[in-house]
Amino acid sequence: MSHADILRNWYAEVWENGNTDAIDQFFAPDTMAEGLIPEMQVGADDFRDLVMAFRHVLGDIKVDLPKIVEDGDWVSGILHLSTTRADNGAPLQATGSVIARIKDGRMVEAYNQFDFISLFEQLGQFPQDTLPVCMTGQRLDWA
Repeated sequence: MSHADILRNWYAEVWENGNTDAIDQFFAPDTMAEGLIPEMQVGADDFRDLVMAFRHVLGDIKVDLPKIVEDGDWVSGILHLSTTRADNGAPLQATGSVIARIKDGRMVEAYNQFDFISLFEQLGQFPQDTLPVCMTGQRLDWA
């Protein structure tokens, strides 16, 4: 199985199907992913919690990987997430990227970037235009 196939299967099985038991098939025991939560590495148990938290606020999840590049032990991909709000069914889309090192068919290193601002804007948890407002130097009003 190619590294690209492993990456595709990770998103299909864990994120789309919500099969958190499959995490150990894709992550080596001591693997810690970086970039999802600032200043925090995410291990297999954390991913279980993260997947369940997202599936609580989102509808069915579809992850497309339109660009995947393999180089030796490394694989990277651009991802497009399509889903809906669990509360009202409104469509949501967000993007991200991942780069991972694969050894013996499992991820041993993973680095992520995901557009959480856009996702949380669409969920109604951040005000619209959060990023442009913040770039002006203004503070968000949480009132």
